[in-house]
Amino acid sequence: MQILIVRHGDPDYSIDSLTKKGWREAELLADRLSRLEVKEFYVSPLGRARDTAAATLKRMHREAVELDWLQEFFRADIARPDAEGRSIAWDWLPQDWTKEEKYYDRMRWSDTAIMQDSRVAQEYRWVAEGLDNLLAGHGYVREGNCYRAERPNADRIVMICHFGVECVMLSHLLGISPMVMWHGFCAAPTSVTTINTEERRKGTASFRVSSFGDISHLYAADEPPAFHARFCEYYGKEGERTD
Repeated sequence: MQILIVRHGDPDYSIDSLTKKGWREAELLADRLSRLEVKEFYVSPLGRARDTAAATLKRMHREAVELDWLQEFFRADIARPDAEGRSIAWDWLPQDWTKEEKYYDRMRWSDTAIMQDSRVAQEYRWVAEGLDNLLAGHGYVREGNCYRAERPNADRIVMICHFGVECVMLSHLLGISPMVMWHGFCAAPTSVTTINTEERRKGTASFRVSSFGDISHLYAADEPPAFHARFCEYYGKEGERTD
């Protein structure tokens, strides 16, 4: 089985859709995905994800299944130590979150006061359960940290969603703390992450990432990647954000 996780195109968050650049990226993504044989498409219910998917679906004369748990973590904000109010769970200063060793632990990352004062752990479980239920429907049933291959197959599914939830799914499949994924990886708009099953012994499957955040479809068209999900390369660099 193969899973392609796609981040939505360059977003216009004010209208929950895409910028002009985002629409261009979505068309280039469609150039790539429409060449593939896809068993099923799944999409977040949020506008920027549905709009990103639209170009591919139209070209392939297909429809996508909307899954609520593929939307971004709006109910899982945290009280960031250096700022007033609340922030998304993957927007902490590195000098703050890295002081806590629990955040590197796949089992203890949510056992801190900040996490306990949020819904992050509950939202994480919601996504993990949703993902496992979906995979079971495709023949792979979670058992411990691996999957029972009840119906081994070479099906390809495409999930068009958001950076934060992509990291949660990878965290669950690979056994990595989501804090490491959220803060150590960056998936540009319309990037494609490819995950394949491995069944080295009959009946037991695991998942392995063969590429993360691939944007070769943009480079092939001389389209520069959007900057969303990144912060400044060095402090004070013009046009790159610090917060």
